[in-house]
Amino acid sequence: MRILFFSTPLRRRLLPMLPLARELIRQGHEVAFSTAAEAAPWLEPEGFEVMSLGPGSDELTAEVARRLGADILFSSDRELTVELFAGARVDLMADEAVDRAHGWAPDLIICEDRDFVGPLVASVLGVLCAVAVTGPVPDPEELDALTAAVRPRYADRGLRPPSRVPAGHRLLDLCPPSLQREGWQHPPDRIALRPEPALRPAGSPLKHPRAATGRPLVLVGLGAEAETSLELGSVVRSLRTLQVDLAVVAGDRRAEELGAEHGRIRLCGGFPADDDWEAVRAVVHDGGPEITLAAVARGIPAVVVAESPEQRERAARLASAGAGIVFPARTADPAMIASGIELLLSEPRFAAAAARIQDDIVVMPSAAEVARQLVAWVHGERERRARTSVTDRAS
Repeated sequence: MRILFFSTPLRRRLLPMLPLARELIRQGHEVAFSTAAEAAPWLEPEGFEVMSLGPGSDELTAEVARRLGADILFSSDRELTVELFAGARVDLMADEAVDRAHGWAPDLIICEDRDFVGPLVASVLGVLCAVAVTGPVPDPEELDALTAAVRPRYADRGLRPPSRVPAGHRLLDLCPPSLQREGWQHPPDRIALRPEPALRPAGSPLKHPRAATGRPLVLVGLGAEAETSLELGSVVRSLRTLQVDLAVVAGDRRAEELGAEHGRIRLCGGFPADDDWEAVRAVVHDGGPEITLAAVARGIPAVVVAESPEQRERAARLASAGAGIVFPARTADPAMIASGIELLLSEPRFAAAAARIQDDIVVMPSAAEVARQLVAWVHGERERRARTSVTDRAS
């Protein structure tokens, strides 16, 4: 079977789909990704076929600023979200995406929930579409605004507009129930999918300073990929005042640049290897989907420095579940973060809440199970359509 993934060129939206894509390939299916060229470095090293298509982040941001007629920094979060994902991006790439996808001939399209091009392409081609939601669903007002923006793009092409978004035939839900928006009723077409780390472990394996020192290990995930304006070195220096050891996702930076004391810090270029998570007792991160889920999947509470609306929503759900402490990036300071970590480590209730979320995740279907379920669904729909066609001809 041929499966075409669609995604915006945003790391936090693309990466959560990689475990499912890997599993589909492992099961013998052909997989390609349709996204902007800037996302290719995350995909090509693993051998994924990349259909480079659509505007990159800079081009899209410039187009949104032009359309809104003002500095996007002064536009509302909702106005930006709607124009960025359901307006400008669809207009700039939908028709080319239809042509390119037609040539590739997918049997199934899978997209993340901020990609509104994939479902439109599926509608034109008459193929099934599944939409992956990696975090809490947006509030009803935002979904209404996104639906209203995308509907004319369908109507202009002679297509039946969706009654709601996400607009796929199946909803792949990667959000643990305890982190989902309160009061949300999942649709009957929902398929739960266990969130898994998307990236291979990077950098040197961490040693276990806790075993040698008796101090708890705190993982600081405000490195090169974190989307926060808070300066990493100042956070590390503040955490040094606590009786903890530190593991820091620091990109290419050296310990000396972070003001870190020798023996108190271990650096890694990316997420640590699985074994090294066993020593971690608390995490500082920005509310990105991968590190949020990587922590709670291991029952580890977090201090979250959230900046974007999406990060704030995910962080709010974590705090509501009792597994984290949240500071808005614009008002947080390093001393507050250190105090938050001190509280996490001294109050067992935070780790207990994170363990409850971990239990939620463990029982969610794996990528292997969901891959088989999707393939069976597509084959079943093919057979159903074939029977319907025969019946129609006979009548």
